[in-house]
Amino acid sequence: MLRGDIVRLGTLKVSLNSGAGYKAPRAPGGHPVLPNASAAALARMESLYPMANTSQLLAAVDMGSNSFRLIVGRVEETEAGSQIYQVDALREPVRLAAGLSRDKMLDRASQVRGWDALKRFGERLRDFHPDHVRAVATNTLRIAKNAGEFLGEAQAALGFPIEVIAGREEARLIYAGAAHSVPASAGKRLVVDIGGGSTEFIIGSHYTPIKMESLYIGCVSHSCAFFPASNVDEYTMRQAELAASREIQIISAEYKKTGWEQAIGSSGTARALAELVEANGFNDPGITHGISRGGLERLKRALIKAENVNRLKLIALKGDRIPVLAGGLSIMIAVFDELGVDYVDTTDGALRLGVLYDLLGRSQHEDMRVVTVEGFMRRYGVDRVQAGRIGELAVRFYDQFEEPDEERRAENRMFLGWAAALHEIGLSISHSAYHKHSAYIASNADMPGFSRTDQARLAALVLGHAGKLGKLSQTREVEWPLLFCLRLAALLCRRRADVGLLGITVAQVNGGYEVRLPNEWVANNPLTDYSLIQEAAEWEKVGIPYRVVYTDE
Repeated sequence: MLRGDIVRLGTLKVSLNSGAGYKAPRAPGGHPVLPNASAAALARMESLYPMANTSQLLAAVDMGSNSFRLIVGRVEETEAGSQIYQVDALREPVRLAAGLSRDKMLDRASQVRGWDALKRFGERLRDFHPDHVRAVATNTLRIAKNAGEFLGEAQAALGFPIEVIAGREEARLIYAGAAHSVPASAGKRLVVDIGGGSTEFIIGSHYTPIKMESLYIGCVSHSCAFFPASNVDEYTMRQAELAASREIQIISAEYKKTGWEQAIGSSGTARALAELVEANGFNDPGITHGISRGGLERLKRALIKAENVNRLKLIALKGDRIPVLAGGLSIMIAVFDELGVDYVDTTDGALRLGVLYDLLGRSQHEDMRVVTVEGFMRRYGVDRVQAGRIGELAVRFYDQFEEPDEERRAENRMFLGWAAALHEIGLSISHSAYHKHSAYIASNADMPGFSRTDQARLAALVLGHAGKLGKLSQTREVEWPLLFCLRLAALLCRRRADVGLLGITVAQVNGGYEVRLPNEWVANNPLTDYSLIQEAAEWEKVGIPYRVVYTDE
C-alpha cells in the first residue's frame, strides 16, 4: 500500500508552555494540550489529531558509527501531496567506531552496546510489517573484519534485516534526505555530513546528486586518534585539522570546479556545532543561524582555553557530544578551509530521511513548504475561506509596492500567503492571544521544507498580524512592508465575509505607509474606519508613519 506513495518526513514538537523543564500533558494520539484542558478541548484535539495505526507507519534504523537512531513516521495525505510526520524517535549514543581496534576488529563492549540498543528498537518495531522497515549500517560495519559476527546477533535483536551500505550509497541517501528537508532552490547545493567514522560530500541540484564522495574521517575516529584523553591544545588541534584537510584535498579541486550556491551541514555533528556557536554568540555579526567561519574559530579558541573538553563550560553542550566534539570541530574547520566555505546552514534531514524515501521507491519533486502549509491547515482546522481571503488581499496590497527584484517579490508573495494560511492555527489552543500560540507553533514545530530562517520570518508575520507592534520592535526577522500588508488585510476582513474592497489602495511614503479609502466606503463601514485610526496610532508608537487618506473616488 505504501510503496507507491510520495511522503515527506517532519517532526512536530510543539510545546505549549515555554517554561524550562515543562512537559505538556498529552491528548489522545500523544499530542500536547494546555494544562486543565476541558473534555471538549480534548475531544477537539482528538478530531484534529487522529491516532495512527501501524498500517500507516514507516520506520528507518540508522546504525551510524557514533549513534544508532530509529525514527517512526505516520503517512499523511494532503491536497498538495503526502508527508510523513514523526511520531516516535529513539537515539542511542553507541559510539561503535570507538570500539574499532587498529586491526579493524570490533571489541566486545561496543558490540554489546549495539545489541542492547537494537533490542530496544526491536521492541518498538515488533508489530511492523517487514516492508515498512529499513535498517542500514554505515562506515564502521563496512570496515570491521568481524562485522558478520556482530550483524548476526544484531539482526536477531532488531528483528529485521540490516543492510551494510557502501559509502557512495550512504552519500546518495544523505542527499535525498537533505534535499527534501530544505526549501526548494534553483542552484546547486553542497551537502556535508560528518558522521562518526566517515564524512560524505555531495553536490546536487534539486533532488538529483551530481557528485558523491565518502571519506574515512569522522568525529569518533578523529577524536580517538587525536584527542584520546579529551585534552586539546593548539598543536594537537592543528594536526587534527591538517589530517582532515589531507583527506579533503583529494576531492576539493573537482568539487570547487563544479561549484555550488548553498552549503548545508547534516548529521548530529553539524547540528551540535551550530547549536554551540549560536547559543554562545560565537557566530559572525548578523548571523543568527547556522555556522560561520568566525563561529568555528571562536569555538576552537574556547576549547583550547579549556585545555580539556570535559572542562568546557558552554551553553547547549550536551554530555553525549563531549567525547566527539574536538574531532568533529577539527573536521568542520578543514571543510571550511579546503572547500573555501564561509557559511554552512544545517538541516535535520539526512540519512534516515533518505532511507525512508528509498524505502518508498520514489521522491517528491515539489516545494515541500506548500505541502507542509497544507498539512498544518488541515491539522489545525484552519478556516480556509478566511485564510484565502486575507492572503489574496495582503498580496494585492504588496503588489502595489515597488519591488525591482522579481524573484524576491515572488518569494514574499508566497510568505504572505503562508502567513495568512497559518495565522489562526493558534485558535486550536485558545482564542485568547491566539496569534501568540500561532507564532509559537510556527517557530518551534518541525516544518518540512522550511529552514530555520524561513520559520523565523513566518513566525514574526504570524505574531505581528494582530495586537500591539511594540512586541516586534526588537525582532530582527520582522519585515515591515509584509507585516503592513498582512495586518491591513486582517483588519479589513474582520467580518469574515466578502466585502467591497476594490477602491482601497496603499503606498509606501516617506519611510511609512499610506492607506487610501473612498469616502463612500468609509461611511458604510464606521467600525473599520475607527479600527484604522487605532492602527495608525499603533504604527506611530514604533516610529513608523501611517496615514489614512479619504478620497472622493
